[in-house]
Amino acid sequence: MSLRPFALSALCRCDPNEKVQAVQSLWDQQHAMTLVTSAIITPTAELSLPGRPSLPHLIPAKHVPTRTPFTPEGLAALLHAVCHIEFNAINLALDAVWRFPNMPEPYYTDWLRVAYEESQHFEMLHTHLQSLGYHYGDFDAHDGLWHMCQKTADDVLARMALVPRTLEARGLDATPLIQTKLRKAATPEALKAVELLDIILRDEVGHVAIGNHWYRWLCEQRGLDPVSLYGDLVQRYEAPKLRPPFNEEARKRAGFTETELSYLLGG
Repeated sequence: MSLRPFALSALCRCDPNEKVQAVQSLWDQQHAMTLVTSAIITPTAELSLPGRPSLPHLIPAKHVPTRTPFTPEGLAALLHAVCHIEFNAINLALDAVWRFPNMPEPYYTDWLRVAYEESQHFEMLHTHLQSLGYHYGDFDAHDGLWHMCQKTADDVLARMALVPRTLEARGLDATPLIQTKLRKAATPEALKAVELLDIILRDEVGHVAIGNHWYRWLCEQRGLDPVSLYGDLVQRYEAPKLRPPFNEEARKRAGFTETELSYLLGG
C-alpha cells in the first residue's frame, strides 16, 4: 500500500462521510504504508477531482447571501458555511499529499495530518448542524478555495503561498469575528458553535504554520526571497487581496513575520 495514491483515492470520494472515514483510516494506517516521494501520479480519466456530493449547489461567492446567527435558519446557514470550508480543506490537504512529487517525507505526513484534523472539524460541525435539523448540502456554497487549488496545480511553491498561507489564513482573521456574532446571539446552539470554533482556530494556526514552513523551505531551495515573491505570486495567480482586520496574534503564532504582517497592512 502506497500512501500518496491512497490520498488521491480519498480525495475522489464523493460522499462526505465516506471521505472522512477514508482520511481517518489513512491516518491510522500510514505507518504500514510505503511513501514513494518521487512518484508522479496521473489520475485516471474517470476519477472525480475533487470528489464531492451533488449538494450543496456551488454558486459565485458574491451571490452567497449574508448569514446571521440571530435566527435558527441563519445560525444553521452560518454553520453550514464553515462546514463547507472544512470539507474543502480536507480536499486541499489531500491534494497537497498526492499531487506534488519530490518533497521531503515530512511534507507528506504534515499534510496528511492536516487532512485528518480537517476531517475531525467537518465531523463535529456536521454533527452540530444536524442537531439543528439540517445537513451538509442544505444551503448554497461557493468554490473559491478549490479554484485556487486548480490554479496552483503545477507549482507546489505557489500552492503553499496562496492556499494555506493566504486563503486558509483568512480563517484566522474571520473566526474571532464570527465568534463575536455568535456570542451576541447567546443561544445554547450559538455558544456551542463558539466552542467548536475555538478548537478549529487552535488547529488552523498549526495548519497555516505548516504552509508557512514549506513555503519558506521552497523559497530557500530556489534562492528566492519569500516576501517579495509573495507579492509577485498574488498578482500572477490573481489571488484575493487580503484586507484588515488581521488576527495578528494568531498569524504570529502561525509563523508570519513582522515584515509579512507589515506587507499585509500595506506598509
